[in-house]
Amino acid sequence: MQDNLVETLIGGAVIAIAGLFLFFAYQTVDAGHTGGYILKARFDRVDGIALGADVRLAGIKIGTVSALSLDQKTYLADVELAVDKGVMLPEDSSVKITSEGLLGGSYLAIEPGGSDVMLANGGEITNTQGSIDLMSLIGRAVFGAGESSGTAEPSTPPAQP
Repeated sequence: MQDNLVETLIGGAVIAIAGLFLFFAYQTVDAGHTGGYILKARFDRVDGIALGADVRLAGIKIGTVSALSLDQKTYLADVELAVDKGVMLPEDSSVKITSEGLLGGSYLAIEPGGSDVMLANGGEITNTQGSIDLMSLIGRAVFGAGESSGTAEPSTPPAQP
């Protein structure tokens, strides 16, 4: 009888800890995020961006990426941003894809514009900058450093007689 009581208490503790973990995970990923409004943007490249990626303004998270799709006519990536309702953005704002570092994830960084007119639900940010292919940049730096076109000026001036 004593063993059953101990096992029941341990089982209850495990279930309570699992419940706390699920509650914390739910709060962390904003799974219940329903407030706010949707903005749209088009990019030539969205490498590293996935559903749920952060949307930041001045380094502070103000929303998430809610949808990604490909426009079959223009071959551009259509991105929908779910922005917190308390953050109103000028219509001439810009958005770019950037990363937290070499090993960090990618996110959308918004730079607010100076217009007095604010974007409404369903509005589009037209000034966008897609992601940069870091691997090609590293490849150019490593393998392209020894290449020369032969047109560069000499680094030292000729000696004067």
